[in-house]
Amino acid sequence: MTDTPEEEEDTSTYLTGSLLISMPQMRDDRFTRSVVYICAHTSDGAMGLIINKIVETVSFLELLDQLNIDTGATNKKIRVHFGGPVETGRGFVLHSADYVQDATLVIDDSVALTATVDILKSIAEGDGPDKSILALGYAGWAPGQLDQEIQANGWLSVPADNDLVFGDDPDTKWEKAMGKIGIDFNMLSGDTGHA
Repeated sequence: MTDTPEEEEDTSTYLTGSLLISMPQMRDDRFTRSVVYICAHTSDGAMGLIINKIVETVSFLELLDQLNIDTGATNKKIRVHFGGPVETGRGFVLHSADYVQDATLVIDDSVALTATVDILKSIAEGDGPDKSILALGYAGWAPGQLDQEIQANGWLSVPADNDLVFGDDPDTKWEKAMGKIGIDFNMLSGDTGHA
């Protein structure tokens, strides 16, 4: 008896490492004018982080203090992002792939994701990744849900680039992401069925 090789999943239709841009008709306030970096997308569902919404109620230094991480050497002004509505008390760091731990998910050659306290300590000590986004919570989709939302024109997908992902101005990321595909967001209607 011979073993048959397991069928490999066709990943060509998945969006891991891409950006999702919410369309103007997005009615869910948590995702209005959002840009989401997709960290994982498989037949089991999808997970991503919103990269253009800031949490105004907590600072990086306050977060370090809550976690009892020494902030003596830290003078960085790192913003805390709203990563999405799932597990909002959990922290995630989307970062450049120059920093990798055992628990790091390497997404592609230039981007990785780590969700441990160790990366926060490294950032506080100045030994963290070159580029990073700290987010509380994440956006998650059940199997097939993201595909349905894209087909219903809730999202556009575009290739990610590090300047957009790690850029310093979250207020312009939605417009810049739209510009990547040549869309003037001022010309888009938020009403369905209207040109």
